[in-house]
Amino acid sequence: MHLIRLLTIAASLAMAGTASAATIGVVAPQSGAYELLGQQVRQGVKIAAAKAGLDVMEIHESCEEGSGGAIADGLVAAKVSVVVGFLCTETLADALPTLKDAAIPAITLSSRASGLMEDALKRGWPLFRLAPSDSAESDAATETMLRDWKGHSVGLIDDGTIYSRELVDRIRAKLEESGLKPTLSDTLRPSQEQQVALVRRLSRTGITHVFIGAERNDVAIIARDAAAEKAPLTILSGDTMRAANSPVALQPGVLAIAIPDYASLPMATEAVRELLAANVQPEGYALPAYAVTQIAAKLVELAEAQSKPAPAVLVGTTFETVIGQITFNDRHELQNNPYRLQQWNGTAFVPLERAER
Repeated sequence: MHLIRLLTIAASLAMAGTASAATIGVVAPQSGAYELLGQQVRQGVKIAAAKAGLDVMEIHESCEEGSGGAIADGLVAAKVSVVVGFLCTETLADALPTLKDAAIPAITLSSRASGLMEDALKRGWPLFRLAPSDSAESDAATETMLRDWKGHSVGLIDDGTIYSRELVDRIRAKLEESGLKPTLSDTLRPSQEQQVALVRRLSRTGITHVFIGAERNDVAIIARDAAAEKAPLTILSGDTMRAANSPVALQPGVLAIAIPDYASLPMATEAVRELLAANVQPEGYALPAYAVTQIAAKLVELAEAQSKPAPAVLVGTTFETVIGQITFNDRHELQNNPYRLQQWNGTAFVPLERAER
């Protein structure tokens, strides 16, 4: 009933023709398991849209199979120029054919499903992805290791989970393709109180540099035990390191391939102030949602000036946003890898140019 009510209101407004500004649609959960994430999206969009002079049309995303068609109909009826959000692949799959017919681009903030992206490209669906691709994390890790770790004895460790195992497998394959064969590959037992045996095994094997695909606390335990054993170990991990620094504190010097804390970026300073002034924490999807709204505002302007469909204008155009420059390539994905090499300084992860130690 909630969805039907929202769609009815949207259609009524559209038929009345009262909107004087371009309208951005925001599709995000308003209840359920993803309510908090949906709130972050809506808040970021609303604050940026008010500044850009865009109207906002909100639709609840239930993430249920088959719900996307009705959502797309509501967006078309409301004559939105761009639609952002879409935290669930289930919604996108049904919505995209209708959005294609109306030339309305959809920018997802979270979906990383490679199969959906392949279908979108094959069928000409106007899907664009702000979230990085499945391979972006492993690509950035491999680039760092090939650049900085040549001549060192390299180890690869995963924690046995599907995510970590696939991440490490992709890294291993890329390293070996480039001629850097890891000295050791192993699987740790996660959630242990200590990892001294693993640290000693790495030392006996002569490993000096290791990539660890595991949760932050497991990496923290390995780093702590390596320090206690006086093992000269350079540790690199992935985006899982963006988690609470507890219960075991991370040792300074641990490296991570991770997406930066957007709130700490210089270009986000003003937006952070605006969010805080509205009692919105600049975390989660709040700043990415702000950024895609900036993209939407500029896209409306460019599409009108160039007399081109908005999806065509999105490809190859560089947009200045609060999270940096954003360009979508011809595969409708980010042209630049958002993952960055960072180092823990005891308080936060800070950008690092090289991983030599």
